[in-house]
Amino acid sequence: MKFHTRKWVKPEDLNPNSTLFGGRLLAWIDEEIALYAIIQLESPRIVTKHMSEINFRSSAKQGDIVEIGIDVIKFGNTSLTLLCEVRNMMTKETIITIDSITMVSVDLNGKPHPHGKNKIEFVEERLKKG
Repeated sequence: MKFHTRKWVKPEDLNPNSTLFGGRLLAWIDEEIALYAIIQLESPRIVTKHMSEINFRSSAKQGDIVEIGIDVIKFGNTSLTLLCEVRNMMTKETIITIDSITMVSVDLNGKPHPHGKNKIEFVEERLKKG
């Protein structure tokens, strides 16, 4: 799994229990997954279609640094399905796992649109093409 982003847990990220608010973490995940899908599919119009069961396994507190990891499960005709894990860099524990997140490429009307991709491409590969 590739860990792409780190976030620093700040006071505004906490719940009344003084631990990382789950909604904030899900927003970070959704944003990171969207950015990843936009780059991979080379399309600015990507929407979150589905997230499987979300399993909170541990938490984080103020000052902790969390990492968001993503792996591609499969490319569909209009979609990209991903796996996500977030871990606490301070405690070395997994905070959350999401087994399946489906992102869909859409047209200007918000309807699914084929993206034409079938494998992960890295920046170096795209630079060689251009």
